Amino acid sequence: MPAPLLRTSPRALLTGLATGAVLVTTLWLVQAEPSGRLDVLFATLAHLSGLLAGYGILAMLLLMARVPAVEHGVGADRLARWHALGGRYVLTLCCAHAVLALCGYAAHTGTDVIGAAVDLMGYPGLATAAAGTALLVAVGVTSARALRRRVRHETWRATHLLTYVAAALAFAHQLSGPDLAGGPLAAWLWTLLHTTVGTLLIWYRLVVPVRQALRHGLRVVEVRVEGPGVVSVVMQGLGLDALRAEPGQFFRWRFLDRRLWRTSLPFSLSAPVRDDTLRITVKACGDHTRRIRRLRPGVRVLATGPFGALTAHRRTRRKVLLLAGGVGITPLRALFETLPGDPGDLTLLYRAGSAAQLVLREELEAIADARGAALHYLLGPSDDPFDPLAPRALRNLVPDLAEHDVYLCGPPGMSRAAAAALERAGVPAARIHSEQFTF
Repeated sequence: MPAPLLRTSPRALLTGLATGAVLVTTLWLVQAEPSGRLDVLFATLAHLSGLLAGYGILAMLLLMARVPAVEHGVGADRLARWHALGGRYVLTLCCAHAVLALCGYAAHTGTDVIGAAVDLMGYPGLATAAAGTALLVAVGVTSARALRRRVRHETWRATHLLTYVAAALAFAHQLSGPDLAGGPLAAWLWTLLHTTVGTLLIWYRLVVPVRQALRHGLRVVEVRVEGPGVVSVVMQGLGLDALRAEPGQFFRWRFLDRRLWRTSLPFSLSAPVRDDTLRITVKACGDHTRRIRRLRPGVRVLATGPFGALTAHRRTRRKVLLLAGGVGITPLRALFETLPGDPGDLTLLYRAGSAAQLVLREELEAIADARGAALHYLLGPSDDPFDPLAPRALRNLVPDLAEHDVYLCGPPGMSRAAAAALERAGVPAARIHSEQFTF
């Protein structure tokens, strides 16, 4: 029997990151020299913001390193949200470090800020730091919500890769800075921290995907129409049990077709792994997803993963409600088949605009019949006066709703409204399990 998967809880991860920030602050405190001089005060605060910014860059890279224990315990969507939020603070710290250092130098030399900036650019280490900060600003600007929607994914991704260059430039600058250059132990620990994060990035974002591709030889064997604009892609390979993919998880798929190979697309498994076969079900909602419909059997596939924490390990109650909206049925269909339970323990509610938009309907009904599970279709347009996801409507369908764990997957707007309705219906937020991911 394979060893159980390691999972890092969200609390443990946050505690670890916070502890690291405290240790970095302690390093600064030990070396700080109290002074009432303005230039020293600026310099001391610049050192603190610089150290925290460097640590923050490493923390952001760690969140996106795709370490399985972190991905499976915290969830890809939560990691992405923390990364986006933390990135703003890191960028703020970087800018604060630059401004404070500039003000400190100006106060020390008795020059104006512009003259100080010109003088500082003559130092190679500071020019490197300025370049790194500029790269981080470029990444932050292209990641801003208003601009992100207008930038092609490939452009955004290429810009985001500049973070690695910025981290390297920041590391070189910090080793020559006053807080590390004078302390061999501090410099050694800082180097070890960077080396550890760099190793995790290379291993899980480069080595593991290449190894999986060579080992499993995944190829498309069938593209099957499931409904209007919806297809299932069936892929087959070798030794896929070694992936240890769980129902509810997703992979990042790169189809080696001339129109798709540049982009890695995240899609959930819509069926459990069996007979060395993987299946995803995709709705056409953009250029890349529309091209998937034209895939031909034999196309090679690079699958990175599995990712996500929307799995059976989150379950805390005997009874489970699965609530799906649209193509969000895909991970819940796999859970509907595999979650342990006696007849009556499982209920699936499937929200769709009309019967024609239901996906995998025959499979769902066959699973419900075989398991003695309840299956309800909640049909109707989103602007219908009657809301089937209102608290009272949900309690009518599931009378003991408050005693259930709920797995929720659907479009962002529907998921937010459903989560709010479930809480008003008496389900604690801790028992509402959902995951949203984008690419």
